[in-house]
Amino acid sequence: MKNDKYEVVIGLEVHAQLQTNSKLFCGDSAAFGAAPNTHISPITLAHPGTLPRMNKKAIEFAIKLGLALHCEIEQENYFARKNYFYPDLPKGYQISQHTTPICKNGFVKIKVNDAHRNIQLNRIHIEEDAGKSLHDVDENFTAIDLNRAGVPLLEIVSEPDLHSSDEAFAYITELRRLVRWLEICDGNMEEGSMRCDANISIRLKGEKKLGTRVEVKNLNSIRNVKKAIDLEVNRLIDIVESGASIIQETRSFDADNNTTFSLRSKEDADDYRYFADPDLTPFHISDQFLKEVKDSLPALPEALEIKYKEVFQLATYDAQVICSDKALVNYFEEIIKHTTNYKAAVNWLMGPIKSYLNDHSIELEAFPLSPEKTASLIQLVDDGKVNFSIASTKILSAFIQAPQKNPLEIATELNLLQESNNDSVANWVDEVINRMPDKVKEYRSGKKGLIGLFAGEVKKLSKGKADMNLVNKLLAEKLN
Repeated sequence: MKNDKYEVVIGLEVHAQLQTNSKLFCGDSAAFGAAPNTHISPITLAHPGTLPRMNKKAIEFAIKLGLALHCEIEQENYFARKNYFYPDLPKGYQISQHTTPICKNGFVKIKVNDAHRNIQLNRIHIEEDAGKSLHDVDENFTAIDLNRAGVPLLEIVSEPDLHSSDEAFAYITELRRLVRWLEICDGNMEEGSMRCDANISIRLKGEKKLGTRVEVKNLNSIRNVKKAIDLEVNRLIDIVESGASIIQETRSFDADNNTTFSLRSKEDADDYRYFADPDLTPFHISDQFLKEVKDSLPALPEALEIKYKEVFQLATYDAQVICSDKALVNYFEEIIKHTTNYKAAVNWLMGPIKSYLNDHSIELEAFPLSPEKTASLIQLVDDGKVNFSIASTKILSAFIQAPQKNPLEIATELNLLQESNNDSVANWVDEVINRMPDKVKEYRSGKKGLIGLFAGEVKKLSKGKADMNLVNKLLAEKLN
């Protein structure tokens, strides 16, 4: 920030597209990626005489997120019409919630620079998405694709409670993790299934009144949210420092040029002329339905991190890495049904398995070995049959090619079993010591770190087959 006499105040509006099969008020498919204007019907197109009907799954998903974010659930709900006119809004209005958002208050817990903070929420409400204007299909015209029109969204609205781009980055990262964890949204910002609008203002430190805000719309990556906020904060400071006044407006971010530009003067809620939608009846969320949704919630990341640290004795970093992604947790939980070596399970997931996924550009769900088979690799190492290096670099690839075999069979066929015979290992140790008399003298004169050099030479000589625990024990005895 250009000037530290100012405080930044940020409120974020995040739109999360729900992973329902159909749209919010009709049976048209909500799937992404179809040919333009193929997931439409008279209801999506708002033909006269058509009536909307509520998607119950969208309500369930909204409650799930609200409960996970410590919100109050509004049990008496209705929808309103939000009136504005865009080419890709077929009704001429958007069906949304205004007076009765389904979730109120709550917070998102973030961590920035090792400090935790709860970012307060104002509301989470359900609404339908608009279509999409395409400006690069025809050089003379804007094309309209209405496949997205009517797809269910949750709008998560924070209070103006964030004070830096770093906090905004952490906030959206946590929200994306949570919607993916609950399996209600894929969080793919590049495809538009999660989008962010940032309301940004500045004020002198110590001032209580909020400054005039600008809104930057449709930020499509977490990194772009951070960049756009930093740009706007510095632009607003320049305006104030020059003696001019900030204009309330809506802006857009150009990622190619790293600039923001004005779109229009900012609307307020009154400009939308909200009124209750006469075609949709109010809906009541029963205590029984609320309980069913609550009971269906999975264990959440924060609770699992605590469990992994306290029960499994994992390091904080390991627990956080595993809990960063639901797929990792699911695979890890299955591995530890077959082994109690929790640290080894983490090491396999974050080491050789992650490398394999990156090399083959696949997700964990497509990894060829089941968690039980991965646990058998851990057991092979724990039993002292091979070391981790051999298991991860040679046996893993062979196991993937022949998953019907077990790792011990593969290790035997490839002549990779670790040599634990005391005489054989002692011979390798003696040979290495005899080769390096100068290093032996240095070791005995106090350079104890050289034991790693001797161990490495034994490993090379044995082609990785020597039991390194026994090697280190014999080296220590003979060198001392």
